Amino acid sequence: MTYLLLILGFALLIKGADFFVEGASKIAQALHVSPLLIGLTIVAFGTSSPEATVSIVAALEESAGVAIGNVVGSNIFNITLVVGITAILNPLTVEDETIRKEIPFTLLASTAFLVLISDVQFQGASDNLITRGDGFIFLLFFAIFLYYIFEVARHSREKGKTEGTLHTQEKISWSKNILFTIGGLAAIIFGGELVVSNATTIALSFGMSETLVGLTIVAVGTSLPELITSVTAALKKQSQIALGNIVGSNIFNILFVLGSASVISPLAVDSQIFVDVVLMIILTGVLLIFSRTHFKVGKFEGMVLALAYILYMVYIILRN
Repeated sequence: MTYLLLILGFALLIKGADFFVEGASKIAQALHVSPLLIGLTIVAFGTSSPEATVSIVAALEESAGVAIGNVVGSNIFNITLVVGITAILNPLTVEDETIRKEIPFTLLASTAFLVLISDVQFQGASDNLITRGDGFIFLLFFAIFLYYIFEVARHSREKGKTEGTLHTQEKISWSKNILFTIGGLAAIIFGGELVVSNATTIALSFGMSETLVGLTIVAVGTSLPELITSVTAALKKQSQIALGNIVGSNIFNILFVLGSASVISPLAVDSQIFVDVVLMIILTGVLLIFSRTHFKVGKFEGMVLALAYILYMVYIILRN
């Protein structure tokens, strides 16, 4: 039964992502909002719902390792395997705004995360903690990011209107596309939950430790919506939604998910996670460098990133 539910979860993820991208891109078109902004907001927040659910529940249950490991593991998965596979299938065009603002903001959020968890190193404390105060700082950063996004969306919409109404010549069914977006998102969230819970059950039955499951199965499972949605967007030639989804998800994971989880309950930081956080920062920097080359993440860069994730998985398994 567990294996059947796992297969059902994958099916819901794939079909849900298909409907979700279709509906969200049509709504963006009708509102004169760029697909990149839809990717950074609706799509990113929607596909990050599994991470938010898992980490917040883990915080409530005082499983800090799962809450933090899930976010860090998911972000590394997004930067490497999701971007990698998506770029291999269809090279990702990167807008100037993404290179100058969105990816650097991801880098800033990741660096702030490293600083806030380094209580022993910077404050001489006995333990490293993400305190409630740290959580409010994350949420403040998230509010600033949302303000920036809404301002960009407003300017984008005004620009779209001044350039004419070419896109609105095609009749858009609002009810159909809203149903596609909401129904697709629901399928993604429910499918992600099925995949995570059943894959974890299978992994534990094979004797894997809970820590290893959290760093691998849970992180990968909660990131499957990002993977499926970005791949689907790339295949539909919506590369801006694909990249916006990845960048937006990583910002959402650090600032909103960890911020909310630590406000609920302060999170104790495992010393091993520092290596993973530093690696996350380095990989975000690599993504920024790759994006600056011809404003595109090509097939070669995609293969390098995908290989980086495979090497990271080997390291994680050997370390644990």
